[in-house]
Formats: sequence, C-alpha cells, structure tokens
Amino acid sequence: MKLYIAYDTCSRAAQLVANELGIDHELIHFDVFNQSTSNGDDFAAINPLLYVPVLQVDNNDKDLISETIIISSYLADSRPEVGLIPRHGTIERVKMDQFLVFLATEIAQKHIPLMRKLMTPEGIKFNSNKLLKAYQRLEDQLADGRPYLFGDQFTVADAYVWATHWNSRSGVNIDHLKNFAAWKTRIDSRPAAIKTLKEEAEVVALHKAQIAANIA
Repeated sequence: MKLYIAYDTCSRAAQLVANELGIDHELIHFDVFNQSTSNGDDFAAINPLLYVPVLQVDNNDKDLISETIIISSYLADSRPEVGLIPRHGTIERVKMDQFLVFLATEIAQKHIPLMRKLMTPEGIKFNSNKLLKAYQRLEDQLADGRPYLFGDQFTVADAYVWATHWNSRSGVNIDHLKNFAAWKTRIDSRPAAIKTLKEEAEVVALHKAQIAANIA
C-alpha cells in the first residue's frame, strides 16, 4: 500500500500506527509548496483537497482513504490482536472514537490557524485557551500514572496526539504539564516512533533533492 504524507503533519499518526503494526507501506512525500510528490504522482488526482494523509490500499480497486482518524483506525482494525483500538460494536470503541474526534477538533485543528498566522489577537487568545484546556485534559488523564492515554496499552489516540505536537510552531506553551511531558518522552523512545521520524526524514530529503535538481 501507499501512504502519502507531508513533513511534520498529522500524517505522522498514520505512519506511526503502520510501523507499530509492522505493516509494509510505500511512503510518498507531498511537498505542499511545490505541489509535487516524491514518486511523481499527481497528488491533485489522489486528493483534490490537497491534504494528507492518504492511504492507497492494496485491493482490486486501489481504493483511496483519507483523514487521519479514518486511516489510523482502518490500519488498527486490520490487526485487532495488537490492541491499538477497541473492537467495533463496543462501548470502549465509542469512547475511543469520541476521543479521537475531540483530538481532531480541539487540538489538531486549533493549532493550524495559529501556525499559519491567520488569527486576530482575539482569535489567537481564543484558540490558545482552547488548546490549553484540551492539553490540560490530557494532563489530568495521565495523572494517575498510566503510561498511555488509555492505560497500559499504546493506542491510535497516543499516535494522533504525538503527531500533532505542534506547540513550538503555534506558540502555545505547555511546559507546565509534567505528566504530558513524561508521556511525550515515552512515545518518542518507542522504536516505531524512531522509525517513523527516520523514514519521514529520508523521503523528505530525497524529494527535496529531486526538486532542487529539477530547478537547477
């Protein structure tokens, strides 16, 4: 299967889930400024909305799946024995899906306008406060000493929060959240997370070299 990503975006969540599961995938980088891909695919034909991640699955129709939550959940569902997501039809799955939507709306989407400098002073204050409240919820959830957001088991929720840790870019300081900081260190040290960052860096560097060669 092919996984289309961009540098330091929520697509890292899908990468991390795939690596945690040991799922082989071809990593393709989309340069959001140059509008090109590392393998030459026309990304506008892959996703006309021009955002990542997109997963092309290995079925007869070569179906394309978008949205971080959907891709991560799809991958996790393919290997239920690993336990990265609860099974469909359970209250535990409903709670996980609810939490993933919370992460998308109250963390991932609140960072973006701040990072892109699109906000008025009032908007900056509003979004920053929303982010602080959302991260405080994670801090409180980790306060009982659990290693991961849902307990002893790493899940797709941990992958999504890790992939959207954009505070240095959005300017929202969460250094006071000690439980969350310890959680971040724990995720960073996972072999799959190290592999994810390494593979992303490699494909981005390759693509940049291709772009430079085409300009020269």
